[in-house]
Amino acid sequence: MFTGIVEEVGSLAAREDAGDAAVLRIRARRVLEDVALGDSIAVNGVCLTVTGTDGEVWTTDVMAETLRRSSLGALVDGDPVNLERAVAAGGRLGGHVVQGHVDGVGRVVSRTPGEHWEVVRVALPPDLARYVVEKGSITVDGVSLTVSALSAADDPEPWFEVSLIPTTLRETTLGRRAPGDPVNLEVDVIAKYVERLLGARR
Repeated sequence: MFTGIVEEVGSLAAREDAGDAAVLRIRARRVLEDVALGDSIAVNGVCLTVTGTDGEVWTTDVMAETLRRSSLGALVDGDPVNLERAVAAGGRLGGHVVQGHVDGVGRVVSRTPGEHWEVVRVALPPDLARYVVEKGSITVDGVSLTVSALSAADDPEPWFEVSLIPTTLRETTLGRRAPGDPVNLEVDVIAKYVERLLGARR
């Protein structure tokens, strides 16, 4: 489990494609301070397993489905990535409950700068729109954010907005995402459980 509080921005050091999978080598520092083989690290919101370490570079295997269902398939050498270690038992839950299981890929639509923050609008797959509510939580590229505005419920091209403070713009990759860029989305898991339970009672 993660909290959506990015610990550092690393970078893709190398990528080796192998047909139905890929090996990613990711450069980092902070998340490797106490790392062990088998540990989980979220990369742009995707939970991945540490399979090897070499100095400031760690290795992970990524299956074809993960590459297809997330923006990791588009990563190239040198790309920055948000990194977060799995939360330790007893640690602070600074964001919200994040599983590291991407529900879909959204797209940055626009960025509107303000005096002390920036409003970012993100288009999302229509089948995810029902799980997103104003003032609720959503994970964008591994960052726990609060939804500040939503499209109408019947909009065929749904979107949501988040307001990014200077720290988020500076300390995560979201400060560099341009209109048209893909972003990994994970909706609040509680909403999915509630829907499932209500459906079972009908």
